[in-house]
Amino acid sequence: MANVTIRLAVTADVPAITEIYNEAILNGISTFDTEVKSVEDRTQWLRSRSERNPVIVAEADGKVIGWASLNRYSDRLAYADTVENSLYVHPGHQGLGTGKLLLAELLRLARTHGIHTILARVSDGNELSIGLHEKFGFKRVGVMKEVGFKFGRLLDVHLLQLILGGTRADV
Repeated sequence: MANVTIRLAVTADVPAITEIYNEAILNGISTFDTEVKSVEDRTQWLRSRSERNPVIVAEADGKVIGWASLNRYSDRLAYADTVENSLYVHPGHQGLGTGKLLLAELLRLARTHGIHTILARVSDGNELSIGLHEKFGFKRVGVMKEVGFKFGRLLDVHLLQLILGGTRADV
């Protein structure tokens, strides 16, 4: 694997983030979005992020090859210390360790910002993602049966959780 740098995303990264995400929308089951996103849409999405809900990128040879984020789980205040993660790697760079680097940095950032628990929703059939999360200590806590419909079929979603133990008071 080329030398990969993990850093916070900036506006200049949005076209690459959009390209990677749209590929997942069109060809995969890692997202249940079904309509491609525009660079303008993803720019607004990036601008709407907070310090506790960052977007990070993996960069190799000056090119963004993956991205990940910590997302608000709910707008209800009682869930403020719970986030959900997203992680996408360009198909040409999957299986080379980029996902591990991104997830490790997400966990570091979550701890830094007093996040208590991280949830991951992973569609049935995405065993690589489930395995990656489990390597970092995520536990399977349930399966939501037939909650998504994509590519002509109903899909289950596995819910994984990692309790970090932090709270905003720890920051």
